[in-house]
Amino acid sequence: MRKEDVIWAQAGKGLKAGDVVLVETAEKKDNYYLRQIPLVQGGLVAIDPHTGRVLAMQGGWGYEGSVFNRVTQAYRQPGSAFKPFVYLAALDKGYTPSSRVVDGPITYTDSAGNVWQPENYHNDYLGPTPIRVGVEKSRNLMTIRLAQQIGMDAVMEYASKFGIGERLQRNLSNVLGAGETTLLKLTNAYAMLVNGGQKIEPTFIDRIQDRYGETIYKNDERACVGCGPKVRWERQDAPAAADNAEQIADPRTAYQMVSILEGVVQRGTATRLKDLGRPVGGKTGTTNDSKDAWFIGFTPDLAVGVYVGFDQPKSLGEKETGSSVAVPIFKSFMQAALKDVPPAPFRIPAGIKLVRVNPRSGERAAMNDPQAIWEAYVSGTEPADIGSYAYEPVNPLEMQDAYVNENSWDAPYNPNAMPAEQPPLLNEPQSEYEQQYQPPASGPSPAAPSTTVPPLVPMAPPGSETPSEDEARGFHGVY
Repeated sequence: MRKEDVIWAQAGKGLKAGDVVLVETAEKKDNYYLRQIPLVQGGLVAIDPHTGRVLAMQGGWGYEGSVFNRVTQAYRQPGSAFKPFVYLAALDKGYTPSSRVVDGPITYTDSAGNVWQPENYHNDYLGPTPIRVGVEKSRNLMTIRLAQQIGMDAVMEYASKFGIGERLQRNLSNVLGAGETTLLKLTNAYAMLVNGGQKIEPTFIDRIQDRYGETIYKNDERACVGCGPKVRWERQDAPAAADNAEQIADPRTAYQMVSILEGVVQRGTATRLKDLGRPVGGKTGTTNDSKDAWFIGFTPDLAVGVYVGFDQPKSLGEKETGSSVAVPIFKSFMQAALKDVPPAPFRIPAGIKLVRVNPRSGERAAMNDPQAIWEAYVSGTEPADIGSYAYEPVNPLEMQDAYVNENSWDAPYNPNAMPAEQPPLLNEPQSEYEQQYQPPASGPSPAAPSTTVPPLVPMAPPGSETPSEDEARGFHGVY
């Protein structure tokens, strides 16, 4: 019997000589696995972020025991996995990844005298903190204050645009993922971040043909000049179908959120995935009492969502989180799914400038700062500091060499390595790629976000004075 199976059994009721247990024959002769059907359930779904095709789906432990599909049918609270859409709304309102929001105690009392006092997971406070850190470390109190500043209407709008606002009410607690959605919808929402803010719908069927080979249904309805069932091939190039996908978000701020979520893997709540050795982003989610555990993650060409929980909600165990429960499942799947797929960087759209900053402060980094990272700013919103390093991708749509570690993808992945070429000084002429976002030819035209950075002090209640910086750091009073 395998050593890890014995350890697992001993952690429960234990095994002793004379016990009769069911085992499964292993590949090796005279070796056995100790198995049991788990009481906990869950789901996994993999989506192509460019087409919406559902590439893999597992709706539970086994169809024989339950036909309920937890990917498409189970409405559960996503917890912190909802937060990226709050922060995306803020980025589109002029915030940057370095904008600071106060992470400190906050209390709400309704007209009936009921008190709500949300907390961070570790019940600690960081004070004024950059937005990037708020996502990477999943800070609840920062998210609530940010939602207050941009307004719940903006949060509701973005949840609706990304297909996860169906059951969302206009309550401040919903910015922490108290609303309900399905794993399929939430994974599809993340896929629309990866693809640059283009609307997609999850699809299970591409095409149906009848017995005579005639197509009676096809999912792709795009116009294609030169396509057809009887087009003679004379070595001509394959025709290109028009890209008429609706643009529901600014590609620049969508990329900023992708970059921030990549930081969740590098420095945040999903560092277990660092040794995948490729660009990966995502967000963990855990609900109260550890009843639901989530991880929605992605590479440039694959979005995967994992959910774990009991069908009748109850705790998964003390201190069980999306990081400890869902992330290992995601990692196991990705190791198999991407085994023979070479790593590739996330695509950077036009209008983005990369600047070396300290992630904890959000300020320009010194040349010898070991913690410095490349931060993505919409051109014109980056922190000004003449003589500091800034970097603009040579080819922003297909940047294959932006992140280099010893000039080779064979080396361990390092998203913060210096680019292969010396980056230009900030006061050098701007490149042709530093331009304003141009909306697509078809579909609605999202407005370019304002470059005005909102105030960095916490909001004060009506009739009170704005707290001083010392008060903000000390969190005196309720604000």
